[in-house]
Amino acid sequence: MRRPLAADTGDDAVPRVEPVTGRWGLISRLTRPDNLANAEKLATHNARDDRVAKSFTFGNAWRKAQHCIVPAQAFWEPDWRTGAHIPTRFTAVDGEPFGIAGLWDTYKDESGALRESYTMLTTNADTHPLLRDYHRIKDEKRMLVLLPRAQWAEWLDAPVDSSVGFVSQYPAERMTATGHPAAPKTKAVPAKRAAPKPLPIQGELL
Repeated sequence: MRRPLAADTGDDAVPRVEPVTGRWGLISRLTRPDNLANAEKLATHNARDDRVAKSFTFGNAWRKAQHCIVPAQAFWEPDWRTGAHIPTRFTAVDGEPFGIAGLWDTYKDESGALRESYTMLTTNADTHPLLRDYHRIKDEKRMLVLLPRAQWAEWLDAPVDSSVGFVSQYPAERMTATGHPAAPKTKAVPAKRAAPKPLPIQGELL
């Protein structure tokens, strides 16, 4: 969700917020056509808050304050504390959807048509009471930048020099983590071999 491009025209017919379908994995408007194939291979689903401003991929959207909200009923993180990967689902305690702070940008595809794309902001979670326990033990802990509902409109309108002020750790007590361990593997039971058919009884000629 973002502010419509015509939001500042003063037209009362323009809604305050518009839903947009786009590519998850931001591609910068500055991407040259001859480099589009390489850009599409990059993992740009998340943008680090400490690198976003200087990044070629995300810098254009950041400098223009092209903010969006990515609504999500839940998000998943890996739990490696037992030594095995346990997918864990995070939901809001109040049952409401999360509002993930994101950036959007447009790019031209192979035909020259403009396409929408977006990414989600992340921040360090090494000290977060809940998210610090997820991902691999020795890896840096990261978490999505989740915005309280009261800040959604403020984020969409925030100028670039105020963007960093929205980056913070979402309170752990407002989230619930539910692990989904994989079911134990069972050995396949070999099928019983069918009993051999009896040989036909040969008749006597005499």
